[in-house]
Amino acid sequence: MSARAQNVAGKPITIALIEGLSGAFANAGEAVFRNISWAIERVNARGGVKLASGARPLQLVRYDSRGQSEEAFSALRAAIDAGTHFVMQGNSSAVAAALVDAVDKQNTRDPAHRMVFLNYSAVDPVLTNERCSFWHFRFDAHADMRVAALLDVLRDDRSVGSVYLIGQDYSFGQGVLREARRQLGLQRRDVKIVGDELHPLGRVKDFAPYAAKIRASGAQAVITGNWGNDLTLLVKAAREAGFEGKFYTFYGNALGAPAALGDAGVGRVLAVADWLPNVPGAQSEAFYAAFHQRFPRPEEDYVHMRMQLMVEALAQALEKAGRDDPLTVARALEDASVSLYGQSGRMRAADHQFQQSLVVGQMERKGTPGVKFDVEGSGYGFKVIRNIAPERAELPNTCQMRRPDA
Repeated sequence: MSARAQNVAGKPITIALIEGLSGAFANAGEAVFRNISWAIERVNARGGVKLASGARPLQLVRYDSRGQSEEAFSALRAAIDAGTHFVMQGNSSAVAAALVDAVDKQNTRDPAHRMVFLNYSAVDPVLTNERCSFWHFRFDAHADMRVAALLDVLRDDRSVGSVYLIGQDYSFGQGVLREARRQLGLQRRDVKIVGDELHPLGRVKDFAPYAAKIRASGAQAVITGNWGNDLTLLVKAAREAGFEGKFYTFYGNALGAPAALGDAGVGRVLAVADWLPNVPGAQSEAFYAAFHQRFPRPEEDYVHMRMQLMVEALAQALEKAGRDDPLTVARALEDASVSLYGQSGRMRAADHQFQQSLVVGQMERKGTPGVKFDVEGSGYGFKVIRNIAPERAELPNTCQMRRPDA
């Protein structure tokens, strides 16, 4: 299945979406597919990308990795065999790390069939630090940047004196907890860490035992990078266990989490994002309205500005390169600077980490001041309580990038 090319003349430039489209996190994978499909439709609706040889449409081709690295390798090989030069993935830092290595090896071994990897959600900081690659470009803020944004709010929240750290047991989840401990030591030394726990990724069906430990700890807040069903089931269990503290989350604003919490989440659940539907301004409202026109059902209400900017950056780089040669396009991507509906960002060439503003939102009932829009028809939305400019969100890097000569 592929996203439509909308009658643009010329051979399509294919983009492989390698994502978990079945299994525990299928809902997150399908949500990504909708976002990127919509972004590609917008590019094609304006005539595709204008290359030296003429205009060409973009075409998205789905590959189901089931969230597993081995399946992702097979999908990558299939995409290479199909002549695809551009691959997108994001819903697992472990899979992303494996794909970075695989793309590096492919491009070294077979320069005639190189690939560029665009990452929209895999936020393990190592991917743009010690494991950075010329062929990998990340369009989401990495985990340390997201933790810093959340701690920017928690620093001023004097109602929190104790926290419970919980996350998924793989590189990303481990990194979130490690950085949370570090940031708490820098910004809130008075806060006591009363729990520090990792759980299997995508395999826990009942979070009641974890919720019971959180409540018993006396924690006044939970910090977690959990995503997909691992977050939804965690917050639901916490609600059912009677936990009345706050949740400082990466992804608590979507995929069933607000509905799972209900009134128990009002004023208590915070989420950090590159954009939220209640970001003030007419352009932001127009963006959200356009998405809803394309995907009107409440269960489809999962939109990310960064995925739209990523596709815009690729289109810009293709047009700047004048052809779809991966090396030329990658060099153009290093200088990408894009804007859409009042939101903008730029690629940092030193490490290929996209730089953009971040916002922190707090869950409230729809209709309260600052909450015009709810999430997934739940009746709950997120009020923006902190807006962090790109220059404040930016963090230093340790990338020592090796760039190809030709």
